[in-house]
Amino acid sequence: MSALDALRLLRHVPRLPGYARDGARYWVSSPEGRMSPAARHIYASGSLGGNALGRTRDLWLIFFYLGDEDGDVERRGAAFAIGAVLVIGRLIEAFDDPLIGYWSDRTRSRWGRRIPFVLAATPFMAIFFVLLWIPPNPGETVGNVIFLFAILWFFNLFSTLSGGPMESLLPEIARRNDDRLSIVGWQVAFGVVGTAVAFIGTGLLVDTFGFVAMAIIVAAVAFASRYIALTGAWRRSIEVSKEIYAEDQKVERPSVWQSITTCLRNDQFLVFLPSFVLYSVGVQIITGVMPFYVESVLGRDEPGTMVAVLSACALGVLMLILPVAILLARRRSKRQVYAWGMLFAGLYFPLFAIAGFLPGIPVVAQGITYALLIGVALAPVQTFPNALIADITDYDTVRTGERREATYYATQQTLEKIAGAAGPGILIALLALGSTAEDPLGIRLVGPVAGVLALAGYVVFRRFWLPDNVTEDSVAEARPS
Repeated sequence: MSALDALRLLRHVPRLPGYARDGARYWVSSPEGRMSPAARHIYASGSLGGNALGRTRDLWLIFFYLGDEDGDVERRGAAFAIGAVLVIGRLIEAFDDPLIGYWSDRTRSRWGRRIPFVLAATPFMAIFFVLLWIPPNPGETVGNVIFLFAILWFFNLFSTLSGGPMESLLPEIARRNDDRLSIVGWQVAFGVVGTAVAFIGTGLLVDTFGFVAMAIIVAAVAFASRYIALTGAWRRSIEVSKEIYAEDQKVERPSVWQSITTCLRNDQFLVFLPSFVLYSVGVQIITGVMPFYVESVLGRDEPGTMVAVLSACALGVLMLILPVAILLARRRSKRQVYAWGMLFAGLYFPLFAIAGFLPGIPVVAQGITYALLIGVALAPVQTFPNALIADITDYDTVRTGERREATYYATQQTLEKIAGAAGPGILIALLALGSTAEDPLGIRLVGPVAGVLALAGYVVFRRFWLPDNVTEDSVAEARPS
């Protein structure tokens, strides 16, 4: 289907319903205002490019700047310099998010609040991703460290300018819980394709053509994916923005600081956020260690192909589990299935410490067996966070009478990145404890550390109580006494 066909299909999308209370309009879940299947699928397809870009960076960037032909990562000076760049870069990037989110919430244009950001920033995001893999000097030099810091900052900035507004479209274009579940389910499905590009395709591309060719292909996929996805939300976003503009003229606009502090007074946001951050850091270090694990524990000189095999195993099981997770969410609740996923991850990740070290079993067989069940651990937690944030923004509207979707997504990203900046630091610190075939202690410790983080996230999330369809009545009924 072409982008033009998709836009034609959206011509008859009805306007969103609302009801008045205290002079403010609340957009609420309703049997009316359904998104068309085509619009849902096209919008969800944007996760393909985002996952391809992000997972490729997480998987290969540390290895690209630290690995060599002998797999020696004991160059502690270079390791800590690169680690410092990644940590400081994430911290700086984190403070861009709330400003961009507030800017997006308050933007007025004929294309709505979000679309101009995605259109303008996406090309620069792709260009700076490619530049990450073209350092100015061979080997480990101070120039390369400075180059990485500068290019990574620009890449992160344009990723936020493109990705933050794109994610913020979800709660305003999908008002019903079943629409949101449909979209997030398809986002995971397309995201798995993007992750396959990163974990399977890039390994083969690196072994065959090298890192630069790999980066160009991944950047092109991400660029095309995001522009195509935008057509699925185009008409609906513009219509909703017009309604919000009309309502905004009746109320005083809060400042950026007031918007952020209001988010941080949302009790359910404060429960969701640390659980998501803890799990994300755990996944980040499990992902980043894979090339080192393949090279040092599984004994493969060219890690790309074996990383692709392990990733294919995990993603294949994730795709099998995904329909089950969506079905359970419809029958029970998405918050419950999300919690189950974190609990399973917290119990399963620590087994990484023994995968490849059991006597009498081929090491590759152990690695593949472990990778299969990673798919079970990832499915619920990869599926529901965006939908849960959409519910949280609805809860904020019930509480305050305002819509600030992008500020919520941006505040989440800010605090996630501040905490997530620890991910590269944790991984590099663990690798410094041992990352060779003779001394793999640091690699083995990654699993237990990731498991503790996921389990802590599960414990925190048990205090989350929002219903799947957020209205005044449903909140009053579900609120704990």
